[in-house]
Amino acid sequence: MLSPTPGEVYAERLEARASSARRLERRGRLLSNLRLALFALALFAAWGAFAWGALGQGRWSGLWVAPAAAAFGAAVVAHDGARRGALRARRGAEFYLRGLARLDGRFAGRGREGGRFARARSYAEHLDLFGRGSLFELLSGAQTAAGEEALARWLLEPAPPGEIRARQAAVAELRERVDLREDLAALGPDVRAGLDPAALADWGVAPGELPGRGVRALAAALAAATLAAVAAWIWLESGPLPLTAALAVQSGLALRLRRRVARVVVAVERAARDLELLSVLLARIERERFACPRLRALSATLQTEGVHPSVRIARLRRRVDLLDSRRNQLFAPIAPFLLWTTQCALAIEAWRARCGPRLGAWIRAIGELEALADLAGQAYEHPGDPFPEIAEGGALFEARGLGHPLIPESECVRNDLALGREERLLVVSGSNMSGKSTLLRSVGVNAVLAQAGGTVRAQSMRLSPLSVGASIRVIDSLLEGSSRFFAEITLLRGIVELAGGERPLLFLLDEILGGTNSHDRRIGAASVVRSLVERGAVGLITTHDLALAEIADGLGARAANVHFRDQLVAGELAFDYLLRPGVVDHSNALELMRAIGLDVEAATDT
Repeated sequence: MLSPTPGEVYAERLEARASSARRLERRGRLLSNLRLALFALALFAAWGAFAWGALGQGRWSGLWVAPAAAAFGAAVVAHDGARRGALRARRGAEFYLRGLARLDGRFAGRGREGGRFARARSYAEHLDLFGRGSLFELLSGAQTAAGEEALARWLLEPAPPGEIRARQAAVAELRERVDLREDLAALGPDVRAGLDPAALADWGVAPGELPGRGVRALAAALAAATLAAVAAWIWLESGPLPLTAALAVQSGLALRLRRRVARVVVAVERAARDLELLSVLLARIERERFACPRLRALSATLQTEGVHPSVRIARLRRRVDLLDSRRNQLFAPIAPFLLWTTQCALAIEAWRARCGPRLGAWIRAIGELEALADLAGQAYEHPGDPFPEIAEGGALFEARGLGHPLIPESECVRNDLALGREERLLVVSGSNMSGKSTLLRSVGVNAVLAQAGGTVRAQSMRLSPLSVGASIRVIDSLLEGSSRFFAEITLLRGIVELAGGERPLLFLLDEILGGTNSHDRRIGAASVVRSLVERGAVGLITTHDLALAEIADGLGARAANVHFRDQLVAGELAFDYLLRPGVVDHSNALELMRAIGLDVEAATDT
């Protein structure tokens, strides 16, 4: 029996989650009405007990209030559970809707675009790594800023071979864990709304505000002495003097620490929500058991002396709840006699001194696991996409059946290419819209995915660690007063400099030097490409100027010409997007101009 496809799994789960949400919402409405009725019943029972008691009848006991109030409390709890369950199911349904949209190629505008991670003058803007319909939007499901930052960093900074292989093993293990990815996404919206990783990590390592154990013990002793003085006054008739002395001493301590206690209280109240939401993600991750070294190392990071961080955070949460109780109307008059705020602040600072420095590591571990889960989701949704083989040595990029991961698989035309063994340059000729730029982006995006640790859109791929340099989308700048040509040659200078770096360079140059005349373009392009190849780089350049095809001839066996073909069918250009050897042998530009109504004269010899 064939295993269900990812689309079938998503569709089945989508229906199950939507059905569960509808059922829980109906239950929530019923419980809401029941809650209202029980509240009215409890009020009626209380009124009856009071009224009959006031009349001296004594036949309507106040005990009747207790079961009504208990039933009301149970209804409140049940209603809250139904509401939370319905919200959880709705979020699960949204997770699978987004998955189906990705599979259908309709993901643009449905996710997070990650535009804030785009770096000017880098390959990111040329390969559509960020922005609407970008690779980041396709991949990212992280619900914390730390997860988004980890994924963006991996796309922008190629990892060393050992790190790539470690991530590949982790992605392979997480690939089938759909439940985990759903849970992280369903928990996520609340976490994303509240969690500020940088601020939380900074709070954890900020210098301590309050003294240590000695002052904490002193505060507890003073509060106990105050209680003992009250008890002695009431039962032993000791008089007010012991109580006055105890209050004077504790007031002196409270005044001495007042400003520092206030700073602790403000800081923890700001961090408390973030910590509570962080613990939700941590608790879910702690339930997983991992086998590969990278995931086990992440799991070990989420341990403090054998105790899970969610348990640690729960302990802090209890201390914050105790601090909040000082606002209770009944307890507020008593709190000052117990040095309540001071004692709670000291207890919170003790927690921060012990666990605060680990907050950054916990947050980074969550972020890394979310980024790995994003790559695992892509691997799960495209089971035919393999992990690339990472080769050591000089520049190498070999791919069979290479396609673009942002194009739906049903529409993706694949090509083979090899760079690095003998041929180090491919000059790609063809008309506009024939597929030249898409080929460059396919090479670049798959190189980025491969070195981030993910699967690639190919039947197989083998590459060495590579820096990526791209000039595909070059525009002028009125603000900077630069022309398109100047912008391009500035970018080319950076790419040439990158070729002298520690990693070999993979260069991708689209319509190189298109902003100048054909003579200067041919000479300049040949010089730039020769310089890159001689520095050990490999890459592709594209052109529809057939004069540039001569560049390959000047490099001998190190370069080759390839092309995309087009045909004019019924007045429209048709493309098959298949890469063929040699230089394109015809152009349909004039025929297409005539087909749309432009009056183009045939050339005549004079």
